[in-house]
Amino acid sequence: MTKTAWLNDDEARAWRGLQFMQMRLEAELSRQLAADSSLSLQDYGVLVALTDQRDGRLRAFELADRLGWDKTRLSHHLKRMVDRELIDKETCPSDRRGFFIVVTALGRQEIERAAPGHVNSVRRVFLDHVTPEELTVIADVTARVLRQPS
Repeated sequence: MTKTAWLNDDEARAWRGLQFMQMRLEAELSRQLAADSSLSLQDYGVLVALTDQRDGRLRAFELADRLGWDKTRLSHHLKRMVDRELIDKETCPSDRRGFFIVVTALGRQEIERAAPGHVNSVRRVFLDHVTPEELTVIADVTARVLRQPS
């Protein structure tokens, strides 16, 4: 049997702080998006991932990897977004079983409409409370953690 390496006080404080901060940020950003647009925070995440691509498209497995979602969650959420015409699915010519997720004109319009309020909220609830040096540390740490396989 392996011995559990319990968190020390500093580790617990950092870990719990990160968890509670993430929950608070998600709740606030979800409220803002609901008030200002027809997008959920999850919709916004999908649309950001797609619009970050020059051609507005990603393979479904790439999108799942970027969002950290399992196949079932991705499939259900994408169906709802297809039904609302925010995204579309296109077959992949090089893989008959695969497909691309593509942002639609309406999806681009919705994220462009929602983005200013979202960015203002990100600044208000997060960026305004960290120094440039802390921001660099946060960016470096998150990049390092996110590079690790799930």
